[in-house]
Amino acid sequence: MKILVVGSGGREHALVWKISQSPQVEKIYCAPGNGGIAGLAECVGIKADNIEALLDFALQEKIDLTVVGPEVSLALGIVDLFQSKGLKIFGPSKAASRLEASKIFAKNIMKKYNIPTAEFEIFSDYGKAIEFVRVKNKPQVIKADGLCAGKGVFVCSTLEEQEAALKEIMQDKAFGIAGATVLIEEMLVGEEASILAVSDGENVIVLDSSQDHKRIFDDDQGPNTGGMGAYSPAPVVTKGVLEQIKKEVIIPLIKGMKEEGCFYSGILYAGIMLTVTGPKVLEFNVRFGDPETQAVLPRLKGDIVEIMNKTLEQKLSEVNIEWDPRACVCVVIASGGYPGDYEKGKVISGLDSAEKEADIVIFHAGTKKDGDTILTSGGRVLGVTGLGASVTEAIEKTYVVVDNIQFDRIYFRRDIGKKALARIT
Repeated sequence: MKILVVGSGGREHALVWKISQSPQVEKIYCAPGNGGIAGLAECVGIKADNIEALLDFALQEKIDLTVVGPEVSLALGIVDLFQSKGLKIFGPSKAASRLEASKIFAKNIMKKYNIPTAEFEIFSDYGKAIEFVRVKNKPQVIKADGLCAGKGVFVCSTLEEQEAALKEIMQDKAFGIAGATVLIEEMLVGEEASILAVSDGENVIVLDSSQDHKRIFDDDQGPNTGGMGAYSPAPVVTKGVLEQIKKEVIIPLIKGMKEEGCFYSGILYAGIMLTVTGPKVLEFNVRFGDPETQAVLPRLKGDIVEIMNKTLEQKLSEVNIEWDPRACVCVVIASGGYPGDYEKGKVISGLDSAEKEADIVIFHAGTKKDGDTILTSGGRVLGVTGLGASVTEAIEKTYVVVDNIQFDRIYFRRDIGKKALARIT
């Protein structure tokens, strides 16, 4: 098979890495790819949002299966476009992708189908939003409605923080049209977990749990990022809790989307807050998580291409997924200044020796090749991922490698996996 992976981050590198292990695969392309992906696939200079050019390439190269990484391609309707030309593509339709492209659409679906989530109000008028938070005067979460690359969510403990967030989104237009309407939610208290599931529209397989670390600084301080690290499995998600999430969240959503005429096929990501009254949905994403994918896929046994093909054939019930019992930890290495302004073009050293370490995989995110040199080219640069017999061992292995990688103004969190240790000791 010829496979095209769309995207350029650590998630896409992890997908290419896993796909390359399939005996069904003859050739992998990645558009646009990055400096690390280039070692496994032929990188093609087409951006993920140029879906017409991606279609032309897929038709020209007779691509057998396209796998979509980023949400922007899905929101633009790449699945509908490819399918209209008879091409196989793994991911949900444009209509179904509204679960991520519009937080308000997702909340209304949850409300209609009794899926547990935080109470919420919707505002498109800045003055009315300000008045609401002043009257409530309690902790709130403020979200831009549209796609903001994981940065349009503000967890606000104080009224001052809420007013600043509303100003940034609605008046300063930090996220453009994506912030024309905002969602104001009650702040849920508990521990977060990420749940990925595969659906063929009828059948569902829930993957092993993971936990992301969204804030930039240790101990979950500072602004939100696209994700500074992850580990799998998350001990807070017991077998019983995972079954509850499947029964109360995943299955009702897939059934509800079908009733809405939005047949859901592909990966569904549920961000879950585990509260004292049970799991509640923070958000839905319509693609593999980043960096959760880097922590989950190394534990997935078997052929991911077979899983994707069975999904597209609506035969997911025939699939039995097995997991490596070991723990996996991914530490994201970022450019100094991220998620704000940062510099690019820094020379990365230490990769050659790091990639030779047993049970370690380096997933590139914001990198590019310049001859034999790897340079930084993004905010999140690398995802150093390690497997260990225990979470403790996986953390130790991973950080030994992280400490040996260097570039100017390198930054990473030191506490990835710390919450798991608290659960198992």
